[in-house]
Amino acid sequence: MSRASYEAGHLAGRDALGQELLQGTDRPLDPNAPLLEINDLVTDFPLKGFRAKPFRALKGVSLDIRAGECVGLVGESGSGKTTLGRAVLGLAPVTAGSIRLKGQEIGNISAAVRRRVGRDVQVVFQDPYTSLNPAMTIEAILAEPLLTRKVPKAEARERVAHLLEEVRLPADAMHRLPKEFSGGQRQRIAIARALALSPELIICDEPVSALDLSTQARVLDLFKEIQERTGVAYLFITHDLDVVRHVSHRVAVMWKGEIVESGDTAQVTRDPQHPYTQRLWMAAPVADPAKQKIRREERRELLAAQAEAGEATLAFAA
Repeated sequence: MSRASYEAGHLAGRDALGQELLQGTDRPLDPNAPLLEINDLVTDFPLKGFRAKPFRALKGVSLDIRAGECVGLVGESGSGKTTLGRAVLGLAPVTAGSIRLKGQEIGNISAAVRRRVGRDVQVVFQDPYTSLNPAMTIEAILAEPLLTRKVPKAEARERVAHLLEEVRLPADAMHRLPKEFSGGQRQRIAIARALALSPELIICDEPVSALDLSTQARVLDLFKEIQERTGVAYLFITHDLDVVRHVSHRVAVMWKGEIVESGDTAQVTRDPQHPYTQRLWMAAPVADPAKQKIRREERRELLAAQAEAGEATLAFAA
């Protein structure tokens, strides 16, 4: 078989898969089935250099999210959290494994089909300063995904006003530019943009890490209010353990491209079982200096005990 024939057949297969997905996403979801199901996901990134082995960012990750649920994904920088979210969005390669949305495979579909099914999965990025086009008004930013799907302008304008109301911003905000808003307000606008197409799942990639503590609390409360009102599901990626406790029903802990522990948020945060999860939780700072001193001593004792047991393959700085 020639290379051209192979590529033509491969693209035809992807388009057929995409058409199946387009037909399947409108079907009612089985209440007992996950909204999103990730099984044995592997993601490799090529490295420069002849014969260089690719870097394996995700190593057989499995995770599921049910409708209306918030699953927190926590881990240190470089653990693979964002890569997992990008793989769900189609922005990172799927080397092996599967990603299924409402029972339909979305891991390896063409870019054109991916755009057409993007209404079901949206994203809120980390930095509210760079995720909004500085040259567009808020009305243009929020209306863009609607207009690209042939929604009439009058209807899109009405939807924009409703979205601003949902995220607690005044209606006249639509006439202003992103630079005229604070960081917290910009993140509210980013949330409104993610809600524009009424998605069933939103990937939240460190959405409050760039905000001050008081603004973080208000934005997190907004996320919870929106979920209660709309039933949208979240994959909430963060390194902040307090954020996980505040918003998540379940939590998965990632380390070196693998999920090492998962379960109900209360169980995992109060009684972690994996040595890495124990170290991660013990590394979280405490606001009270006296309690922080006790926490630091407890962490040293934990690391010493794990080292003696042969479990400490990663040590945190004291």
